[in-house]
Amino acid sequence: MIAEAHRLVRAATVADGVAPLSDEAVKAIDADADSPIIQVWSTGAYANIVPGRDGEPSMIEAVVDPEQRRQGKGRRLLEAAFAEARQGGLDARVWAHGDLPGAVALASAMGLQKRRELLQLRRPVGEGHELPELAIDPGLTLRTYDGSADDAEILRVNNAAFDWHPEQGGWELDQITERVAADWFDPEGLFLAFDTENPTRLLGFHWTKLHDAELGEVYIVGVDPQAQGRGLGKLLTLAGLHHLARRGVAEINLYVEGDNTAALRTYERLGFTRFAVDVAYG
Repeated sequence: MIAEAHRLVRAATVADGVAPLSDEAVKAIDADADSPIIQVWSTGAYANIVPGRDGEPSMIEAVVDPEQRRQGKGRRLLEAAFAEARQGGLDARVWAHGDLPGAVALASAMGLQKRRELLQLRRPVGEGHELPELAIDPGLTLRTYDGSADDAEILRVNNAAFDWHPEQGGWELDQITERVAADWFDPEGLFLAFDTENPTRLLGFHWTKLHDAELGEVYIVGVDPQAQGRGLGKLLTLAGLHHLARRGVAEINLYVEGDNTAALRTYERLGFTRFAVDVAYG
């Protein structure tokens, strides 16, 4: 079943031009029995469910074999997944990556409404697409990741910055160390900002990600809420953009909540425009 689920993901990605599952959902296919993630299997279809925490809705991601669509399999799969996810009276939503016409039609047929939008923004870099100059305030120190001694502060700032976020908030140390151990991790691409008078307490960080030679990502930008108002978001973002540009990428992407107007303004001023959207229906 595991191999079949991975095959479905590959087939749908080729057919649709967009991956049907997030990276985390793909990794969950291989999760062991102790994982809190619930998996729903069906012939030609697969879904997994991340249970909600702290009153947040459970999140469903699903895929149907492109050659077996328009046979009611998607609806039956989602009905089963929603029934499982809503046990105990919990709310649930399903991601439609790319918000493709088939997903929109299925959501409408099931009476589901748009509950959340996750925008993918992109901007080109290189000749003709120069970045603004990086200017560091004299009261700030900017450096890159220096090993596991930084992990606790990154975790603290992440959970403070994203205490409202259903996926990014509530992390544990394992979620930092897992990413540091990933093949794509580059310590020179993880930027940390400190007050020069308190060099042990992290103010914010920017974690970049290199997908391939052409595409880099603003993976996570987190700022301690107590340090807001010092221009750290723009500073950290720019530091990462310059790093990715030096790596020679042609384009940089990022993901941002559709209702995060402050972040959207920052990114638009830095030359990012809308590229794609993922929608959560519920």
